[in-house]
Amino acid sequence: MSVYIATLVLLISHPHLLCVTSGVISRAVLQDCGWSSPRNSRSQPQLQPGFCGRTAPARTGSEVGPGLEIPLKVVVNGVSCWAAPRETVFCRRMAEVSWKEVLLLIGVVVVCYWNSTSCGFVFDDVSAILDNKDLHPSTPLKNLFRNDFWGTPMSEERSHKSYRPLTVLTFRLNYLFSELNSAFYHLSNLVLHALVCIIYLKVCQLFLDRKSSLVASLLFAVHPIHTEAVTGVVGRAELLSSVFFLAAFLSYTKSKGPNNSIVWTPIVTTIILVAAATLCKEQGITVIGICFVYEIFVAQGFTLHILRETVVHVVQGKGHLPLWVLQTLIKLIFLMLSTLLLVIVRVQVIQSQLPVFTRFDNPAAVSPCPARQLTFNYLLPLNSWLLLNPSELCCDWTMGTVPLVESILDIRNIATVIFYILAALLIHYSLRYPGESSQVVLMALSFMALPFIPASNLFFPVGFVVAERVLYVPSMGFCLLVAHGWKRITGARYLKKLSWIGLMILLLAHTCKTVYRNWDWESEYTLFMSGLKVNKHNAKLWNNVGHALENEHNYRKALKYFIQATRVQPDDIGAHMNVGRTYRNLNKTKEAEDAYMLAKSLMPQVIPGKKYATRVAPNHLNVYINLANLIRGNESRLEEADQLYRQAISMRPDFKQAYINRGELLLKMDRPLEARDAYIRALELDRMNADLWYNLAIVYIELKDPSEALKHFNQALEISSNHKLALFNSGLLMQESGEASLRPEAKKRFLSYVAMEPQDANGYFNLGMLAMDNKQNIEAEAWMKKSIEVQPGFRSALFNLALLYSQTGMELEALPVLTELLHHHPDHIKGLILKGDILMNRMKDIKGAKQCFERILEIDPTNIQGKHNLCVVYFEEKELVKAEACLSETLALAPDEEYIHRHLSIVRTKLAAQGNGRPLQHPPTTAHTKRVGQEPPTKNLKGHSNEPKASRAVGATEPHTEPPSDSKQSPNGLNKRTKKKSNKEIKEIEKKRAAALKRLEEIERILNVE
Repeated sequence: MSVYIATLVLLISHPHLLCVTSGVISRAVLQDCGWSSPRNSRSQPQLQPGFCGRTAPARTGSEVGPGLEIPLKVVVNGVSCWAAPRETVFCRRMAEVSWKEVLLLIGVVVVCYWNSTSCGFVFDDVSAILDNKDLHPSTPLKNLFRNDFWGTPMSEERSHKSYRPLTVLTFRLNYLFSELNSAFYHLSNLVLHALVCIIYLKVCQLFLDRKSSLVASLLFAVHPIHTEAVTGVVGRAELLSSVFFLAAFLSYTKSKGPNNSIVWTPIVTTIILVAAATLCKEQGITVIGICFVYEIFVAQGFTLHILRETVVHVVQGKGHLPLWVLQTLIKLIFLMLSTLLLVIVRVQVIQSQLPVFTRFDNPAAVSPCPARQLTFNYLLPLNSWLLLNPSELCCDWTMGTVPLVESILDIRNIATVIFYILAALLIHYSLRYPGESSQVVLMALSFMALPFIPASNLFFPVGFVVAERVLYVPSMGFCLLVAHGWKRITGARYLKKLSWIGLMILLLAHTCKTVYRNWDWESEYTLFMSGLKVNKHNAKLWNNVGHALENEHNYRKALKYFIQATRVQPDDIGAHMNVGRTYRNLNKTKEAEDAYMLAKSLMPQVIPGKKYATRVAPNHLNVYINLANLIRGNESRLEEADQLYRQAISMRPDFKQAYINRGELLLKMDRPLEARDAYIRALELDRMNADLWYNLAIVYIELKDPSEALKHFNQALEISSNHKLALFNSGLLMQESGEASLRPEAKKRFLSYVAMEPQDANGYFNLGMLAMDNKQNIEAEAWMKKSIEVQPGFRSALFNLALLYSQTGMELEALPVLTELLHHHPDHIKGLILKGDILMNRMKDIKGAKQCFERILEIDPTNIQGKHNLCVVYFEEKELVKAEACLSETLALAPDEEYIHRHLSIVRTKLAAQGNGRPLQHPPTTAHTKRVGQEPPTKNLKGHSNEPKASRAVGATEPHTEPPSDSKQSPNGLNKRTKKKSNKEIKEIEKKRAAALKRLEEIERILNVE
C-alpha cells in the first residue's frame, strides 16, 4: 500500500510530471521520429515521406480559427507520435507482446489461482450453477436468451434483470463436458483471467513503455481484490465481459487512418465486441465512454483548454470545421447512436422493469436525504480504499456492513472530501496540460471511473452496497496509474533501487494474500466465517453461516447463528424465517410457528394505490408458504393454511409457488377441481415448468381421468426428459392401465428411471411387475431379486417374488423368501396365508400351517380367509366339533359367502353320521386352502412440497408403490385388480376363475368324503 500512496502523492504534488517533462525535443529526437519543422514556423511539424511509408497531416491554426493551434498525435504502423505546437513532439513505438511476457503472466496467474480449482460452488454459485436449469442440455438453448443470469424468466417481477446469456452459455458448455465438477468451472475462470491479463498488457503498451506495461499487468494479475471475480464461479461474468471490453477498445484504437480518415472495419468490430461484452455483463457498454475519451484527448490530442476554444469558435461562427474535425464527429456520433441502440434493446429485454431490491440489500437506497447522498458518496472512497489496501475482504457488504452516513458531521465525510479533492486534482492536471503523461493519467482515470458508474448507486440503486467483483475492470485503470507513477519514481536515481524493492514486496504480498484468500472460497462455511471476521454487523453473514451448517444437518448450531442474525438485525424477515424453519427441523412446532408469526408481522403493510410487489422481496413472501406448510400438518387447520396461501397470492398475483402449494393442499382437502385451477393458473405463469405439468397430472389421477393424467405426464417429459417422478409415475400409470401396447414404453421409462436412481428399489420392482404381466417369469425373478438387493426387506418385492415362485410350481424356493418376508414384517397377513397354503398343500406340515393361520387371527380376528383356512386345518386334524364351531363363526363374519354355507353343511353332516356310529374315513392327507393373490396397489403419486427456502417449483416425494400383477383371485373377491381388460385378458381371468372354482370343489370333496 505504501507504494500506491507514494505513487499517487508524487503525481499530485508534482503536476509538471503530468505534462511535458522534457521541454522542447531536440531536432535529433524529431528526426528519429521522422519529423521536421522550421524552427520559426508556427505550423505543425510535418512527417517526412518515407517514414513508415506515410505522411502525417499538417494542421495549422488557420484551419480552425485565428490564433488557434491544435496538437496532433498520429499512430502509423505501430508508431505513436504526439506533436504539440512549437515543435513539442513525443514519439514511442508500440511494442508487440512477446511470448516471454505471455508465459510470465500465465505462470503468475497459475501460481495465484491454482488452489481455487479445489474450491466448490459457494454463495451465488449455488443459484447460478446448481439451481439453474438453463445449464442442462435438456433445456432449449433459446431459454438462455429469455431468462436472467439465475435462470428466472425476465418477464417475472422476481427476476434480477441481470441479462447475461453469453456467460450462462459458457456455464452450459462447462456442464456439457464436466456436469457439476466444480474444478473445471474454476479452471475456466483461471484461463479467462490469464487471457484478460495478456490483452490488458497490450492495452497498457498503448500508453506505457514495455517495462511499465508489464508491471501494470503483473499487478493486475495478482491483486487480491480479484479473488471474488476469479475464484467465485459467478465472477465469470466480469472475466468474460472484460475480454470483449478490452478487445473492443483495442479495435477502436485502429479506427484512425491516414490524414485522420475513418477506418470503418475496426469501428464496426468495436460495436460488435461491445454488444458481446454487454451480453456477458451490463457494464461492458461503458467501454464506449472510454473510446470517447481516447478519441478526443489521445487520438486527436485535445486538452480541455483547446477543446473549449474550439467549441467557442465554432459556436460563435468565427471559423469553419475542418474535415478532420468532421470525421471525428462522425465517429463519435456513430458511437453514440450505437450505444443508444444497445441501451434501447437492453431496456426492452428487461421490459422496462427495474429489479426489486429491499432495504436489506441496500439500506441507503431507501434512506431519506441527506443520508442517501452522503452514504453513496462515501462508498467511492471506500471502494478506492479496497484497491489501495485489500487486507480486509468480505464476500458480502449488504445490510449493516457499511453504516449509513446520516449527518454531515459524520467523520467519514472527511474521506469523501479527500477523495474528491484528489480526483479533481488528477483530472485537472491531466486535462490542462498536453503531453503523454497527462494522457496516461486521463485514460487510467477513465478505466477506473466509467466502468464503475453502473455499480456506484449514484444514478440508480443496485442490489448491493459494495461488491468486490465489480472492481475488476476499474482496477485496470488503478494498475495503469500505479505503473505510470512507478515509472516516474524510477526515473529519479536516488529512488530507483527503492522503487524496485517496493514493487517486489508489493507483488509478493499481493500474491500471498490472493492465494490465502482463495482458501476462503473452499466452502460456504469457510467463506462466510471469513466474512464474519471482517464484519460482525451483517445479519446476512450470520444467516449464511447458519445455512451452511443447516446443509450439513447441524441444526442446533445453525439455530445459534440464525438467532444471532435476528439480534444484529431485529427487523430481518429472512432471519426470523430461518429460525422458524430450523425449529421445525428440530420438531419444535410451537417455537417454529412463533418465529414465522414474528416474521409475518414484519412484512410491509399494504399502502393504498401502491403496488405491493415493488416493496417486498419475493423470497420474503415465503413466510406465508412456510407458515401454511407448518400448520397444514394439523387436519383442523387446513382452512387456515389455505387462507395463508390465498393471502400470499393476493399480495403477489404472479407468486407461482403459492399456487403450487395451494394446489397440493386442495388435493389433501379433497377439492381436486380447485387444485386443478390452481395449477392451471401457475402454468399460465410458467408453461415451461415440468413440475407443474407433473402436479397437474396428479390432479387428473385424483379426478379418475388416467388418459388426461398420462397426457400431462408426457408434457412434463417433453420439457424435461429426465424428470424422474414423471418417468416413474407415467410408467406406473401405463402399467396399471392394463394395455399391453403401453407396456414397452412403460418398461423404457422404468429403465430410464433406474438409470438415474439406481438405489431406488421401486424402479426394479415395477420392472419385475411388468415382466410378470408379460409372463416373462425369469426376467421378473431377476428384477425382484435386484429390488430386494437394493432394499433388503422390501415387503412388496419379497411377497411377489414368493408368489411368482408359487405360481410357477417352485414352492420350495418360495418358502425361504416368505420366511425373510415374515422376519422383516411378522404381521404380513398375505405372506402368512401363502406360507400356510404351501406348508399344507406341498410340505404336508399341518402344524406349521396351523401356526400361520392362528397368527393371522391374532393380527386380524375378522380375516375371513385366514379363519376359513384354520377351519380346514381343524378338519384335517379330525377336530370336527372345532371345525363346525370355526365355520359357524366364519359364516357370521361373511353370511353371504355361499361356499362357507356348503362347507358348514358338509361338516355338520359328517358330525351327524359320526353320531350314528358310521365309521369316518380318513380324509386325504392334504387340503387345498384358498391361495392369495399379490398385494393390492398402494399408490403414492401425489407431489408434496417441502418447506421452501426460496421460491421454487414444488417437487414430490420419492415414489414408493406396490403395484399388483395378475394372480389367481379368491372367491370372495379379495385382492381384485381394477383395470381395463382386453379380450385376451378377460379369457385369462375366466380360466383363473375356473381354476379357483375347481379348487373349491376339491376342498368340498375333502370335506364331503365318507
